[in-house]
Amino acid sequence: MALHAPEGYDCPFCAIVRGEERTGVATKRVDVVVRTDLLTAFVASHQWPNNPGHVLVIPNDHFENLYDLPAALAEPLQIAVQQIADAMKRAFDCPGISTRQHNEPAAGQDVWHYHVHVFPRFKHDHLLASTRRRASDVERSLQAERIRQALQVSEGSS
Repeated sequence: MALHAPEGYDCPFCAIVRGEERTGVATKRVDVVVRTDLLTAFVASHQWPNNPGHVLVIPNDHFENLYDLPAALAEPLQIAVQQIADAMKRAFDCPGISTRQHNEPAAGQDVWHYHVHVFPRFKHDHLLASTRRRASDVERSLQAERIRQALQVSEGSS
């Protein structure tokens, strides 16, 4: 499969997995809502105005896209997406959830590390018609805390 990352690509998602906080990269350690040996999930730095708490779920190992992702990682990643979706419904009292995953430039992929978007959805939120913006450090921190608390409730009820 053809790779699309430019030569010498310095993957920002790999930096998040390593716990690095870089100048010019908005994501901070406090934005992480789940970290296991296999995956990391964090509140995204870019969000849409009516959909607070947009989360990205990534494998800790670097795989550019769906074509490179080992089948053995598909199940734990999907389980994490489901758990985050469930927690997000409680954290933001949203009546729905959307997930998205893009592969290659023609599909809108712009970070060359496999990732799944998880969005809280609300009636008439205009997600697809609105423009994303950079969420502040404070916004992301508060959103991540709400999701982490909701995840703890989920774990306690299982």
